[in-house]
Amino acid sequence: MDQQHDPSATAGVARVVLVDGGVLALEDLDALARGRARPVVDRAVLASLGALHAAMETARGNGTVYGATTGVGANKDVDVEEEQEEHPRAHGLRLLRSHAASLGPVEDEATTRATLVVRLNQLLAGARLGLGAGVSPPVLAALADAVETGAVPTLHRFGGIGTSDLAPLAELGLTLVGERPWASGALPPVGLGPADALPLISSHALTLATASLALVRLRELLIAGLGISALSFLALRGNPQAWAPAVHAARPHPRQQAVAAALDALVAGGPEPVRLQDPFALRTAPQVLAPAFAAADALADVLLMEASTPGENPLVSLEGVFHHGQFHAASLATALDTLRATTYGVLTLSAARLALLLRPEHTGLRAFLAAGPRGSSGLMIGEYVVQDALAELRPATAPMTAGTVSISLGLEEHASFATQGARALRQTADLAPLVLAVEALAAVRALRAAPDRLSPGATALFGVFDEVLDRDARDAPIGPDVEAVVARVPDLALLLRLEGP
Repeated sequence: MDQQHDPSATAGVARVVLVDGGVLALEDLDALARGRARPVVDRAVLASLGALHAAMETARGNGTVYGATTGVGANKDVDVEEEQEEHPRAHGLRLLRSHAASLGPVEDEATTRATLVVRLNQLLAGARLGLGAGVSPPVLAALADAVETGAVPTLHRFGGIGTSDLAPLAELGLTLVGERPWASGALPPVGLGPADALPLISSHALTLATASLALVRLRELLIAGLGISALSFLALRGNPQAWAPAVHAARPHPRQQAVAAALDALVAGGPEPVRLQDPFALRTAPQVLAPAFAAADALADVLLMEASTPGENPLVSLEGVFHHGQFHAASLATALDTLRATTYGVLTLSAARLALLLRPEHTGLRAFLAAGPRGSSGLMIGEYVVQDALAELRPATAPMTAGTVSISLGLEEHASFATQGARALRQTADLAPLVLAVEALAAVRALRAAPDRLSPGATALFGVFDEVLDRDARDAPIGPDVEAVVARVPDLALLLRLEGP
């Protein structure tokens, strides 16, 4: 690898992830986005894409190609060949300039880096499948250089509706050709080919990056939430009959048997139950957690497919060009809607367990798990924090797929709104830790007050939080303790993965 391709932005990172158009694991994408791994582009695969570019040029010469010999959207029937003959780059540059209409907040660097990796991987996938975008070799090489060197463009958030991230990817295109400055790093400007503009921006790369990074965090939170619910169950001396294998074998919904078995293993050897039948918050944990795990799996499948397959419109093959509707992200939008809704159920159940933990008739301990003088408030206001976060998230549970649209002179009359679904999933991943952390704080305080309730299987999980929480439970701001719990969520998730539940 010559100096031009040296990924200096992550030169000290030992782990390498090959970007070659194959399946891009979510954990690898997350590591690349956050600088924990170094990307290396398969240059042989990159070079082989020249055949698709040649096919695009042939198609342009032989007939009408949307976006290359015509305008786009409602301008699909407008011929631009005369302009192309006089000024080969003019039409493409106008497309990029007009479509670079993104507004609003600037995307963070991690999301932007992930966007570039996803877009490049989609383009490289064309070599494996024999059809793709037909982007010219210089533009492909420039995008590969940006990925490897860590150069980051400025991408604004608003401008997509789940029918390709045209606006922010047009900003990427203008940055590659030198019309916009790089936010960090720098590359020499590249010449735009006559048919490069639309194929470059015809992708959900930003939406996929946003959803992928949020999903990695949410999966970690769901695993941690399973462990936290077990700690609360022990503190409340729940009845594990509800998790018996026979119960869940009788109605084996996806992931439910595994979740129930994991919970049962964690609480085995715990205290004798004090109720014949527990409140829903304890009894229905497998039924509520399992759909969220299943929805996370389903979303992961969609993301992996989208990030490792070509979907540009038009799609170029060695035999010709196909015009199609693969830019419509209905599958992605549906998977996003489902995960947000099921995750919200997990969080409301956590809030219900918190309420039980603060009630002395359920714990046998002081109200609000307070310490110190009579009348102390303990974790009373923790419930307010949780309900505030849940209220903030409630609108995010609405299905984005219910939206309607009619744009481009009425020609484009439907959209998936997957982009908005991905942003809502990111908001869920931002706020969910607060909800689970307050429950974890309450469970640890209860188990400290009644250590005989801790089971052998949950001792290590308890220790993850116990070692970082203040042992003085007298009234004080709970913010530092909540932040300490949130910081340990990855450790709890890792421990649960290693131990097998």
